[in-house]
Amino acid sequence: MVAELSITSNFTFLTGASHPEEYMQRAALMGLSAIAVADANSVAGIVRAHTEARRIAREVAEIEARAHDGRFIGPPAPPDLPPPPSANIRNVPRLIPAARIVLSDGPDFTALAATRAGWARLCRLISRGRLRAPKGDCALRMEDVREGMEGLELLLHPPARALDWPADWRRQAARLARRFPGQIHLALAPVYDGQDARRFALWAAEAAALDLPTLATARPMMHHGRRRRLADVLTAIRTGTRVDALGRAALANAEQRLRTPAEMRRLFRGHADAVERTEALAARCTFALDELRYEYPSEVAEGESASQRLARLAREGLRWRYPDGAPERVTRLMAHELALIAKLKYEPYFLTVRDVVAFARSRGILCQGRGSAANSVVCYCLGITSVSPEIGTMVFERFVSEARDEPPDIDVDFEHERREEVIQWIYERYGRHRAGLCATVIHYRGKRAIREVGRAMGLSEDTVAALSSQLWGFYGMSGTEAERLREIGLDPSDRRLSQTMELIDEIVGFPRHLSQHVGGFVITEGRLDELCPIENASMEDRTVICWDKDDIDALGILKVDVLALGMLTCLRKAFDLMRQHHGADYTLATLPQEDPAVYDMLCRADSLGLFQVESRAQMNFLPRMRPRCFYDLVIQVAIIRPGPIQGDMVHPYIRRRNGEEPVTFPSDALGEVLGKTLGVPLFQEQAMQIAIVGANFTPEEADQLRRALATFKKHGNVGEFRTRFLRGMAANGYDRDFAERCFSQIEGFGSYGFPESHAASFALLVYASAWIKRHHPGLFACALLNAQPMGFYAPAQIVRDAREHGVEVRPVCINMSYWDNAMEPDGKGGLALRLGFRQIRGLREEDAAWIAAARGNGYRTVEDVWRRAGVAPGVLARLAEADVFADLGIPRREALWEAKALRAPAPLPLFEGQMEGEGIDEPAAHLPAMTLGEEVVEDYVAMRLTLRAHPVALLRDRLTPPEAWERGAPAVAGA
Repeated sequence: MVAELSITSNFTFLTGASHPEEYMQRAALMGLSAIAVADANSVAGIVRAHTEARRIAREVAEIEARAHDGRFIGPPAPPDLPPPPSANIRNVPRLIPAARIVLSDGPDFTALAATRAGWARLCRLISRGRLRAPKGDCALRMEDVREGMEGLELLLHPPARALDWPADWRRQAARLARRFPGQIHLALAPVYDGQDARRFALWAAEAAALDLPTLATARPMMHHGRRRRLADVLTAIRTGTRVDALGRAALANAEQRLRTPAEMRRLFRGHADAVERTEALAARCTFALDELRYEYPSEVAEGESASQRLARLAREGLRWRYPDGAPERVTRLMAHELALIAKLKYEPYFLTVRDVVAFARSRGILCQGRGSAANSVVCYCLGITSVSPEIGTMVFERFVSEARDEPPDIDVDFEHERREEVIQWIYERYGRHRAGLCATVIHYRGKRAIREVGRAMGLSEDTVAALSSQLWGFYGMSGTEAERLREIGLDPSDRRLSQTMELIDEIVGFPRHLSQHVGGFVITEGRLDELCPIENASMEDRTVICWDKDDIDALGILKVDVLALGMLTCLRKAFDLMRQHHGADYTLATLPQEDPAVYDMLCRADSLGLFQVESRAQMNFLPRMRPRCFYDLVIQVAIIRPGPIQGDMVHPYIRRRNGEEPVTFPSDALGEVLGKTLGVPLFQEQAMQIAIVGANFTPEEADQLRRALATFKKHGNVGEFRTRFLRGMAANGYDRDFAERCFSQIEGFGSYGFPESHAASFALLVYASAWIKRHHPGLFACALLNAQPMGFYAPAQIVRDAREHGVEVRPVCINMSYWDNAMEPDGKGGLALRLGFRQIRGLREEDAAWIAAARGNGYRTVEDVWRRAGVAPGVLARLAEADVFADLGIPRREALWEAKALRAPAPLPLFEGQMEGEGIDEPAAHLPAMTLGEEVVEDYVAMRLTLRAHPVALLRDRLTPPEAWERGAPAVAGA
């Protein structure tokens, strides 16, 4: 047997030309006993290879079991379906976790993790280099590898293409050999330039002189030779050149690929011992990623175990949530949940989330939990969520799945303006050596692939722009695409263009670089950098790990999602305004429930600015849906999304809801799954249950299907599940058309399906925002403006909607406004909305604070603001352009004239006007008054809104036929 121990995958970004999964699949077919994915100063792609190895092992076990006793697992495939994947594979290669360490002042070497301790040292080494360098870089030096390499096997790589050993390199190699005796091999790797035999002889002789054993590696950059063109394109993108100009940087041939054992023996003829050592070394490397035992923080406090503390806090929360006594159903459900949490030992996870939420609430930061585990009585009593079980939204009974052994799923949304406080508290509490954000792998998608590959292939910028705008969702030279190419003036038969399109198709789904997850924290009991490497994020004071959420899920690592939501900022500010002006102390959980007036408003599609139901599609659907209860809002949130729309679920649901179509179920079993949604699958959980109940998927297979669909655009491996699904549905007696329709609906959920548990949490925010808008439209508009930017609508639309709801909106005023928009008495017993300085484009909050602080009894002139607030003349010009001096009787043009006449810095009051020639008043300028049209235009330029007239009203006389005016058209002022 032969092992390949130094593979470069495409997680050495813009260098490797194959996915880790592709290497594993190819190695299985080739009969390799083990492979080591060793990317440059990174282990980012290792989990993907590990996951693929586990999938291959499952399939091989299934094939062998079927061959052993002649039975079939599942029904035979229909004749028009392909055979199951990997049907010819019998070999399961072992993955050896590794990384290629690139030193700034020493030789490169591949470090193989032979033991768990070796893996910890490798992760800490990479972390050391990453944390001292900017995001994406790693700065490692020879001094970093002087000690602490126990548990690692090292493959020393000689200089590429060298036919003589540089003296510095020999000296450094000798130093490493002395420092780590018995751990180092000298790697022999072909260059394919006709000099390999001579090179191998030289290197073997030097290795003998250093008392180092040799070891053979092809050092593949691709799993198959057909990726050579893509490898050159990646090099061109990385170096910023065209493929035509790569020169020596381009691959001379397609030989640097994964090799079969026979090919390895042929390439290293005369050095058979170096080939055989690969298997011996692989056998010594016994560590596998399955050995990683993730230890969640114990969360023990003041002598209480995690289990005792969770039970105590839950009981206290039960008394807090139900001061008059909890219903028996809720008490019974909480006891059941606590028992299941204890059985799966997830108490510390729930305590961590509770502590994060408790910190946020102690700082007055509004937050709301969501997710399958969040919609539970325990989370309601811990204050993690405000979705009460009494509302009837315990929508996913198995909130922690014992059968699938899944980790809990709780996402917590915080105010988007204050989430950073929560993030920094987590770092401070657990330490950066124990907490880090997950990574997000940025993959090539259509437009970026077209732009970067097109430029690398030498296409003109006009051609690239045309392709990017017209063809970004289409790949491959299909007939449809050829037609579209002709439509935009391109020749689909052009050789360079057709090659470019093929390469675009090939690069889509390739990782390009690592970014930061929106808020998924991994927290450990011990050192996080011994579990995986840590590196700097691009944002200051943020550190991330190199694995994304799919990777940590595959390894069973828990994460706490700390997310940002603009509507929570709006709601918290609205609650503050209600407390300030009406003395009403509401929270998400204490708002009056099931208010008919709120549902009446929603049925009218009066939802501008509301959470989740403010889009045009939602506004169009609300009068058809006519929600009358909370669960209707849950469906409303989930149904107008790409998944249900692409799966053609919207119209059938409405027809059934309105009684235009009978509610039928294909079977009683599926009726239990689809009953509450009238037989139409609307939620992600239902789609997975269809696979389990209708197609005989195991819970684990259903979860694999969900993950495959979620990553379909990146990896496109859904076909194998389709075959399995159709087989299972056929075995249970469902006809082919129904099965095809079900799978297309499930596919629609892949990237866009909405879990029911998330929909329930979002529905609460829909109701809360709708309740505030219905009963306090002015406060809601004020809070919404103060939470900008967010949502679909610009401030002008929010202000216009508020006025249509009877809210008096007053302009920005130098003597009355503050930075934020505010409510003030309207003189009639009500409240008016006073616009704040934040609405002025380009004005800083610091300048607004100085203006408000120095105001005293009020300003009288533009110069008065300049002297007392000390703001620059340019700031005064911005204020004048926004017409904030109108209440002082100073028109916009005069205020701007005065602001432009000022000079900085302001003179001291004692000496102002005392110099000879000074103090003489400038002759008054007679400036023409601005027309209404000019005022409206300047309002939009300065503030992006106006309170004067709608711009179209100024053109009504041109847009309205003369006979309409004779009948009495409305005047501009009333428009």
